[in-house]
Amino acid sequence: MSSVQFLIDFVFNIYLMVVLLRLWLQFARADFYNPFSQFVVKATQPIVAPMRRVLPSIGRLDTATLVFALLVAGLKVVTLNMVLGGTSLNVLSLVVVSFVIVIKEILTLVMYVLILRAIMSWVSQGRNPMELVLSQLTEPMLAPIRKRMPEMGGLDLSVMVVIFLLLFIQKLLGDLFGIF
Repeated sequence: MSSVQFLIDFVFNIYLMVVLLRLWLQFARADFYNPFSQFVVKATQPIVAPMRRVLPSIGRLDTATLVFALLVAGLKVVTLNMVLGGTSLNVLSLVVVSFVIVIKEILTLVMYVLILRAIMSWVSQGRNPMELVLSQLTEPMLAPIRKRMPEMGGLDLSVMVVIFLLLFIQKLLGDLFGIF
């Protein structure tokens, strides 16, 4: 049964990351016409577009996409509960667990994007459209750390500092909630 659990968990987590990436792209006001951005939008548009008619954005926060992310996390919990034959869920616990899953996936997504950006900076020649979007997403986190760090001979350790902070936050949340 663990293979089925892994498959369900993997599929829901990948799609949840795509939904959260859309939320992040909109919040960061990244290039909408970039091919990577277009993929993310097209993968989520069929459900987010009708939800936008009902749920308006609040400033730069797209509430329809956030609610959709919570729905995906909730559907993941319900599906795993049905497959594994778990106990019945009440609505409040489902909402709380969905929020925790979304927060966990946000932290994981940021780490993956930072790692991908670091790898691409080593191998890419700067002409990749995906590299531009990754830079638009991560630079607001990295720039303040770069300003405060001493020069390391051309070596940028800001990505490692942010990843360390993200791992610390995950461990802290795990200590507080016991879910991470």
